[in-house]
Amino acid sequence: MICSAVLGRRLWIGGAAWVVVAAAMMLGLGSAPVGAQTGQGAPAGAVPIHNMAADADPVFEVATIKPSEPNDPTDGFHTRGRHVFIENQTVNKLIAFAYGMNGKQIAGGPAWLGTDRFDIDGVPDAEGTPSLKQEQGMVKRLLAERFKLTFHQEKRELSVYAITVGKSGPKLAKSVGDLIGMPSQDADQHGTELDMRFKNMSMADFALCMQFFVDRPIVDQTGLEGRWDFMLKWTPDESQFTAIGARIAPPSNDPNAAPGLFTAIQEQIGLKLEAVKAQADVVVIDHVERPSAN
Repeated sequence: MICSAVLGRRLWIGGAAWVVVAAAMMLGLGSAPVGAQTGQGAPAGAVPIHNMAADADPVFEVATIKPSEPNDPTDGFHTRGRHVFIENQTVNKLIAFAYGMNGKQIAGGPAWLGTDRFDIDGVPDAEGTPSLKQEQGMVKRLLAERFKLTFHQEKRELSVYAITVGKSGPKLAKSVGDLIGMPSQDADQHGTELDMRFKNMSMADFALCMQFFVDRPIVDQTGLEGRWDFMLKWTPDESQFTAIGARIAPPSNDPNAAPGLFTAIQEQIGLKLEAVKAQADVVVIDHVERPSAN
């Protein structure tokens, strides 16, 4: 799954619609992403929990929704076995998670969609731990049933970052694995640096992954076909640390620190991010309500 790393930990998470989960949800210190097992392991004698069947199309069998505690500093998407706990999330973030979009691609709706926060606690109606794709489907249905969400999609011109090829050409290795398999990304945190490893990654995959570290959507304009393996080592700036949920800001005066994201992309993989206007998919809210009673 793309963008599946928790800072300071290395994870492998499968799922056909790896798409999103904004980094604010997926990379928070102390948070575990969808598909990860939280805590320190199952109790002695417990029956191991396996992944949900790939062809399962689960819904929440039971789900409680309640307002988050106002002063709760933690947030995230967590799973332990079949148990799913979505903590301290706005409806805008739930929509971004469910439909694989940057928050700037959500339009309309009342102001509370971006301010009111909710905790969702439930289990699916199928055995096993859901994949990201399956959990996205569960949240889509929950939004429709409990929040009465309806919307339409359209193309709009937005401020985006375009990924293009640098003057010296790409510095990427062609993937040699299963080219019809899923892309993957994992990462380690070393101090304030992120070491990110990408495998079997199309440029569209890479664009969708990296847009959650910046303030606008990213679109692929590289013209590069196929799938690629590469690495990226960079130091988030203060706004990016905030975006990925870290509670501290990186130092700004370390001469040995890895470069920032834009410089790292250009120097290390031969691509560049340019601020442009471009057509992008937008979810336009038609109707939404505060959640129905549990």
